[in-house]
Amino acid sequence: MKLDPNDYRPNVGMMIINNQKKIFVGKRIDHPSNFWQMPQGGIDPQEKPVVAALREMEEEVGIKKNKVQLLNQISDWYYYTIPKDLAQTLWKGRYKGQRQKWFLYKFEGTESDINIHTEHPEFSDFKWVTKDFLVPNIVPFKKEIYSKLLEEFKNYL
Repeated sequence: MKLDPNDYRPNVGMMIINNQKKIFVGKRIDHPSNFWQMPQGGIDPQEKPVVAALREMEEEVGIKKNKVQLLNQISDWYYYTIPKDLAQTLWKGRYKGQRQKWFLYKFEGTESDINIHTEHPEFSDFKWVTKDFLVPNIVPFKKEIYSKLLEEFKNYL
């Protein structure tokens, strides 16, 4: 079944890896469970996804574009649907979920270049994890996307 892109909010995701090939994850500030995720965020109207990724990275985790190197990006969009009650709360029923363009970055800064205590914080904590940590620790409706990303970027991990 073909999904209608208009039913899914345009979004970018960033897999950020360090020199040890560990992946940056943050613990969501607005979620009571112990789920961790990679940074992601909406694409503004007329904004290119690669520009949105760098903007969102700085807004969410304080990492500036001169502290990362773009290694790869997915060629297509990944879609995920969220539970209906969550969609009603988040987007007032406008979207069924999100369609995402993902980018892989190498972090070239230091821990002091990371700041999760931003103007509008999304994470209460962060850590660097191995690839095996990702799928078991993400909300269930994103597990398929995270599995695809691990396959897509496996040569860098």
